[in-house]
Amino acid sequence: MLRVGLTGGIGAGKSAVSRLLAERGAVVIDSDVLAREVVARGTDGLAAVVETFGDVLTPEGELDRPAVGRLVFGDAEARRKLEAIIHPRVRARAAEIEAAAPAEAVVVHDIPLLVETGQADRFDLVLVVDVPPELQLKRLTELRGMSAEEAGQRIASQARREDRLAAADVVVDNSGSLADLERRVDEVWTELSRRTGAGDGGHGTDTKG
Repeated sequence: MLRVGLTGGIGAGKSAVSRLLAERGAVVIDSDVLAREVVARGTDGLAAVVETFGDVLTPEGELDRPAVGRLVFGDAEARRKLEAIIHPRVRARAAEIEAAAPAEAVVVHDIPLLVETGQADRFDLVLVVDVPPELQLKRLTELRGMSAEEAGQRIASQARREDRLAAADVVVDNSGSLADLERRVDEVWTELSRRTGAGDGGHGTDTKG
């Protein structure tokens, strides 16, 4: 099994790379999906959020995400409390899914805050989807409807581009077309498949570009 950590700044196109890898046969574990799952209605995760932050539920008993977002945005201590509830549960669920994967699988953990949470060393290989900051800003304003100020704040709240690249074993440049991205993912998939079962643990093969 080859364990891959996949990350990238907001607007870089990490989700597109994740989808393309899944299409090629990777077992993708999406931490954003799991983060919603572990605080779904009726979970102990949701109970812990309510105990910590008060009544942050919708009338249907679901987590009121915008309300929680307002509580933790710009409040580092509140964000740490929320992460202390969610992150361990996400990692435990990811471990369960990984344990059920075939022994020869390429398992891709899609983690937006992989660098920020210091998880790079947990994987055999770290794959970073990269675009220049100006392209991130353009995509967030034009495709997601954010204001320039909001987009800038979201970018600034994540790890610096230089820090993500420093953690990368493999870099996927997504500043071109979808066809360009598909060609690059094909190259990466060939490399990942070659390494599967080779017993090459730790950071080693450098295929940046």
